Formats: sequence, structure tokens, C-alpha cells
Amino acid sequence: MTMTDPIADYLTRIRNALHARKSLVDIPASKVKKEITRILKRQRFIEDYIIIDDGKSGLIRILLKYTPQGKSVIEGLKRISRPGLRNYVGKGEIPRVQNNIGLAIITTSKGIITGTRAKKLGVGGEVLCYIW
Repeated sequence: MTMTDPIADYLTRIRNALHARKSLVDIPASKVKKEITRILKRQRFIEDYIIIDDGKSGLIRILLKYTPQGKSVIEGLKRISRPGLRNYVGKGEIPRVQNNIGLAIITTSKGIITGTRAKKLGVGGEVLCYIW
């Protein structure tokens, strides 16, 4: 069975692992998912990640991050642009997520970057998801 929205699947796997209090989650790899994971690591939403070569496209193993009280660092994940309804924004319309507590991940001509970085670079693009 083919997957119509691999980014939504990626976010759902992370969300389900957080609800189940798992320490790690394995996700089928792609270039877009690797870039989103790299951003999550850099923004300190996850502990770490490794790329596992399985002879096909590979796997991304994400080590999830929790507070000392056992609460997840990631409170929410939301898919914005989807295959049936793309959501594009200009450089002046880049959204703020949860009053700048969260981040928007945007695919631009400069690559996959955060909304804050897109504002600094003065570029718009397709809003992939929100994370807070």
C-alpha cells in the first residue's frame, strides 16, 4: 500500500510514541524527514537521532526528550500543508506558533528551514508543520 502523506505519518509516529511514553521511535527515512529531524534536534525538541541503513531508504531512530517530571518536551505536532491542500506563505506572512514558543517548519528555495530563519532570509514557502 502506498503512503499518500509521509510527513503526516512521520508526525503521527512521533505523537503516538510520546503518548505511549516510549524512549525512541523508528521512522522510514527520506530527505525531507531527515531535515525535519535535524531541525528538531537543533531546536532541542528531541534528544538525538541516528540514521540506520537497512539497504533500502533507511530508518531514522529518534530518541525522544522528556522533562525530569516525565512530561514530553513536544506538546503538539500539527500538519499544515498536505497533498490535497498546499499552504504557501509569502515572506511577510510567516506564522507565529504558540506565541513564538513553537516553530513552523517551512520548505523554501533555501531548503527546509524554521519560520524564524525564513523571516531572517526574507523568503516564503510551503508551511509543512507546526511543532510546540
